[in-house]
Amino acid sequence: MSENNSVNGTVTAEVLSSPFLKVLLQQIRGQDTYGTYRKWSDELILKPFVVTKQKKREISLEGEVDPITQARIMAFFRAVAAGIEQETGLISQVVIDLSHEGFGWALVFSGRLLLAMKTLRDAHRFGFDSLEKLAEEGEAFVQKGVDLAKRFPEVGKL
Repeated sequence: MSENNSVNGTVTAEVLSSPFLKVLLQQIRGQDTYGTYRKWSDELILKPFVVTKQKKREISLEGEVDPITQARIMAFFRAVAAGIEQETGLISQVVIDLSHEGFGWALVFSGRLLLAMKTLRDAHRFGFDSLEKLAEEGEAFVQKGVDLAKRFPEVGKL
């Protein structure tokens, strides 16, 4: 892979300073047992999350969901869980149930409280139009989870 850091044009430092993207980078680097990402820029690590509409049309829906795509989905929702943990102190877990056809669920929970849920369709094409959209959607999931955790703290602690 080249070290071309271009992700759909220029990425501003403001985008990369998004709290969600920082947590997502921590999750990805935390799973890097061989140190592959040690010298990679943040932008290069996040590049696979950007899948334009044109690129999505080119991705076939036949066959199993690529393990790399599954890992990207897991990293995204682990970052949501970690963001909720940072805000609330509740230990959050992620469960992803994905069929071979690319349909399923992603659940983030703490105790008996479901903090975030996403129905996955066409998981083969998981991605966002830009890093800005990635940050917005991730932060929206985190904020909804934090709101639920604050609303029902006794359920989240069980």
